[in-house]
Amino acid sequence: QVQLVESGGGLVQPGGSLRLSCAASGRIFRINTMAWYRQAPGKQRELVAAITSGGSTDYADSVKGRFTISRDNAKNTVYLQMNSLKPEDTAAYYCNADASSSYGRGGYWGQGTQVTVSS
Repeated sequence: QVQLVESGGGLVQPGGSLRLSCAASGRIFRINTMAWYRQAPGKQRELVAAITSGGSTDYADSVKGRFTISRDNAKNTVYLQMNSLKPEDTAAYYCNADASSSYGRGGYWGQGTQVTVSS
């Protein structure tokens, strides 16, 4: 199996910054696309940003210019730098990885980390 562990969430004032991290572990052969999703109360989970193994990125329109996704392939870790945070960014943020392991290829989720933007 592949385990994903997120960290870096918390409470921040509007206009502030946070950096989320997600480390993958297990009997991993290869990690393809890694991504961050978020889910606010009463809303569907939505894609925030994604990055391929080659470094190509994609962002939701609502975070373009404010959030930056990056990854360290040697550490099997993906990051989300979030700047100019807004109250509407408040949500549980989940890491997702498309990975191949000794169990085969599959999609894996972390447990989530809460981000709250409030004054």
